[in-house]
Amino acid sequence: MGSDTRMRPQRLQLGITKMAANGVKVSVEAVLENQIQEVSLDGQETYVAPLSMSENLTKLAHRIDFNKNDDDDESVEKEKADDKVEEEIGKEPTTFQPPQWPWESVRNKLRTALTEVSVLSDVLNIAKEKRYMVLDPVSQDTPQPKPAIQLLSKKKSLMEAASIIVSGASLLFRTQKRMSKVSDFHTELLKLHQNWRLKKVGKAIIGDLSFKTGGSRFWHNGAFEVTKTVESEQGDETVHPLEVSVPSDLSGRSYIHVCIQQEGADPPHDGLLYCLRGRAASDAHWQETLETAQTVLFCKELFAQLAREAVQLKAPIPHLVIGNQIVSHVFPGIQLCITLCHENSANKKNHDTSTFRVPPNSTVLEHSLHQLLRELHQNNLNPSTPHPVTAPIGISKRRRLAGAQAMGKKDLAEFQQSECLLEKLLKQVRHKVLQTRVCAIIDNLARQLPDPCLLAHWSAANQNLQSSVKLQIMSSGYEQIGRTPLQLVVGIDQVKAVCKDGRVIMISYEEHEIKNFLLTQIVQHQINSIQALAKVMGWQVLQSSAHLGVGPMEKIGNAAGIMLISPSGDRVIAVRNGAETGTKVSVQFPKNQQSSTESRSDVIMDSKWDNLGGYFREVNVDKMKGRNLVNKVELLMAALAQ
Repeated sequence: MGSDTRMRPQRLQLGITKMAANGVKVSVEAVLENQIQEVSLDGQETYVAPLSMSENLTKLAHRIDFNKNDDDDESVEKEKADDKVEEEIGKEPTTFQPPQWPWESVRNKLRTALTEVSVLSDVLNIAKEKRYMVLDPVSQDTPQPKPAIQLLSKKKSLMEAASIIVSGASLLFRTQKRMSKVSDFHTELLKLHQNWRLKKVGKAIIGDLSFKTGGSRFWHNGAFEVTKTVESEQGDETVHPLEVSVPSDLSGRSYIHVCIQQEGADPPHDGLLYCLRGRAASDAHWQETLETAQTVLFCKELFAQLAREAVQLKAPIPHLVIGNQIVSHVFPGIQLCITLCHENSANKKNHDTSTFRVPPNSTVLEHSLHQLLRELHQNNLNPSTPHPVTAPIGISKRRRLAGAQAMGKKDLAEFQQSECLLEKLLKQVRHKVLQTRVCAIIDNLARQLPDPCLLAHWSAANQNLQSSVKLQIMSSGYEQIGRTPLQLVVGIDQVKAVCKDGRVIMISYEEHEIKNFLLTQIVQHQINSIQALAKVMGWQVLQSSAHLGVGPMEKIGNAAGIMLISPSGDRVIAVRNGAETGTKVSVQFPKNQQSSTESRSDVIMDSKWDNLGGYFREVNVDKMKGRNLVNKVELLMAALAQ
């Protein structure tokens, strides 16, 4: 760009202040603003050096014509007076006269101006006070109104104003339309400089894509180059005047693929998973190109951090790092697979990505990984506050106070054990797997067991390492007398169950233990509902147990039982409920009501002992009428009480 002789406007400040009878102080001050000499390609302005005081005084002195005298009358009178003095003096010798002061004419003009301003000020003060002088406007004859002419003049004025506004709007519209199609290089460079870090190295403009200013410690510099499009290519309006060139290792698209799969499942093709998403076009806008390259850099930094931690961590089953894939074991039979997915033009041509089998991606865990890395950047950039001036950067507040609190070696060792990104991610994965497992068990039980009803309500306000679900176990039609609330708090590797009576039971991550606990609660709920129903109908409870020790052993869960006696005391109902064996209902009648075919005992001869209970007879529950077990037992008690 050539030199630009544009000059910023100069302002002249003239202040006149009236003082006492001594006079008026006049101050002349010029705002010194330098003249622009040149504007470089990067927008830097070069100014002309300001004049010194001596140079400025010389410049002002050259503008004054000391030989010119505006007051001719005074000079003529002075000449006549001098002639008269010479005639009077006669032949007396002339004395030496000093030369006239060069600034005398300027002083005289300023004095004249001061006099005029003082007189004007006095006149205004007199007129303002309205004591000595009154200024009335000069009366003029009122013109005769001509409405037709006034209307025509107003229409003409409005038409002219409208035409000016329309022409200006059309000009602005055409300019905006033209600028929207063709962008200027300097305008685009300004937008680029506002959003990205740029620096000039020689004649080239280099930018930075890295997250070093955000706390990153990754080795990649993330530099890109900004160039101007050749003028011959600017004939097409779709071509942008500015081009950015990113490194080859940052070209294309990348993302982190996180999946939870069964152990022994086939991994993606040789541990390399190509991105199936749409890639950026070669002529994409520079903003999209830079954002895509920065995403690639972020994914590479994240995967490098996870790979370094996977090698350093000591686990019962070592973590595997193969190429751009990390495999970690979460629970027995379940593993976590983290893959760096990258696609560029070369991979697109050499491989057919449509034939690869890609496991489902966990977007929640992928988002959590991004959050963990950004949190690490934030901690590196902003240490804990308040921070002493003499303390090293990066030490936590608790460690700084270790000396004052007299902490031991064991306490200091606990401070230094901080969790890395991979450990935090594995905790979230364990919680997610355990949550999914508990949800699946509840859904299967609710689908397989029509009696009783199982309602689950998952809390929406959960944490990344803890979630809770409230269960309601109830029998249809008997919600008021029998309801079993239950709360499960799902953690990292165990489940905390809070029962109805306030008992807290800790359950491991094993699936059969969770199912065993839920089936036990369902069985106990039915027995408790029958017990509550018996109290309503007047039957007495002889014996009730939540964990029976007799009868066949259940493979999963525990069996519960209850014995009820009728109000008259001649009928007994025994109910045994198990998760695997099912429900068995038996009825005991007195001996005198038993079948005559049964043999009587020869030892007991007295008839009074015939009213004692006899043997129990099992009732076929499947053929009994009723919607559920509680309803069937209710009908049975009603029939036996007659």
